[in-house]
Amino acid sequence: MARTRASACIVVYGGGEEAAAAARSLLEQTKGVELSLTLVDNASPDGSGEWLAAQDFGAPVRVLRMTQNVGFGKGHNAVLPGLSSDYHFVVNPDVTLEDDAVSRLCAWMDAHPDVVMATPRLVFPSGEEQYTAKRRPTALAILARQLPLPFLKKIERHYLMLDEDLTKPQEIDFCTGCFFVIRTEVFRAMGGFDESYFVYVEDADITREAQKFGKVMYVPDVRVRHAWHRDARRRWKNFWLQILSMLHYWHKWGFELI
Repeated sequence: MARTRASACIVVYGGGEEAAAAARSLLEQTKGVELSLTLVDNASPDGSGEWLAAQDFGAPVRVLRMTQNVGFGKGHNAVLPGLSSDYHFVVNPDVTLEDDAVSRLCAWMDAHPDVVMATPRLVFPSGEEQYTAKRRPTALAILARQLPLPFLKKIERHYLMLDEDLTKPQEIDFCTGCFFVIRTEVFRAMGGFDESYFVYVEDADITREAQKFGKVMYVPDVRVRHAWHRDARRRWKNFWLQILSMLHYWHKWGFELI
């Protein structure tokens, strides 16, 4: 019986050491499937691309060095022409694995052929929950995530699906881009990420596209650590880029207030 083939991509813009730690974590923990890994460096100004290309990861790791910062989605799409896997993983450089999450998610997808895309339970390095199962982003939901106002709390809880039993797999409308798995044939059929987004919200967009092919699920039995630097909250420039991406998303899919 042929072994399941998985591919993974990490897009890097600065912080090569963190990306290398994520890559080593994937390689060391993944035992149950055949894994190929690509690091796409988006012309990091700190020389991360050159540094990563010189690293010995103990296994074949391809490093693609872009000549300019092409953005999150286009960076991930750079691997599309060379994919020959059954499942493809989109991974942030601030992710580390505790166990063989890749193989477990592949096995879960094998057992659920109607599911085309899935994300695991994500926690901070401390173990604190990140609540990444989400409904579609609405204007008030996004506002609630940025401003801790009491009258928005109920809207935030609904957006984060805290009114559902998140100890069980749940169908979701927004699969976080920091770590998800998608059937490679579906990723290829949709042409990868919509490259008209530079950064932010492209994960909500690709979830909507994936739903044309099947279900998108939250799988809480599989847990992954994610540092989650939250740049959009720390820097006004990043927050503004997030707003622009949300406006683009609503123009494409329709505006929703609540």
